[in-house]
Amino acid sequence: MGCLGVHFAISADDVQRLKSIADEQERLNHLKEEIEESYFEKSPQFFAESDKAWDAMHRALSDGKLSWNGGAYPLNHTVLGGELLYTDSDYIMSLKSPEQVREIAGALAAIDEAQFRSRYFAIDAADYDFDLSEEDFGYTWEWFKNVRELFTRAAAEERYVLFTADQ
Repeated sequence: MGCLGVHFAISADDVQRLKSIADEQERLNHLKEEIEESYFEKSPQFFAESDKAWDAMHRALSDGKLSWNGGAYPLNHTVLGGELLYTDSDYIMSLKSPEQVREIAGALAAIDEAQFRSRYFAIDAADYDFDLSEEDFGYTWEWFKNVRELFTRAAAEERYVLFTADQ
């Protein structure tokens, strides 16, 4: 099953190690073999899965499109925005700095269910690969709450946030 998203609240040491790997394929292997395994097994408080809801989440928090630069900062950095650490089309790795994490966390904290609903139903239905529906909204909202909580935790602990998704 592809296109599953995960946000990791990673340490500065993890970031330094990722950035020290020049070859992007080796960087991806490090993510899968070291970071994912370590966080999934030992640090569940520092990751938030978003399943396939990351797509709608990004659209709702940006300009309604699935693009790297659309929408306004800091909300457009929740998912896709940030420093790209992998540029091939089979995977996404987008890093947010601790300063960005604090700003994103503050902006996300202000979004309640009614505001998120309004943003979700403003997505351009013709550009979205799924039907805009109450069911899809509920699915996206549930995953969004976990991501919002992770950003709050990461901001409090001055961590980076790395969004990843397999394509």
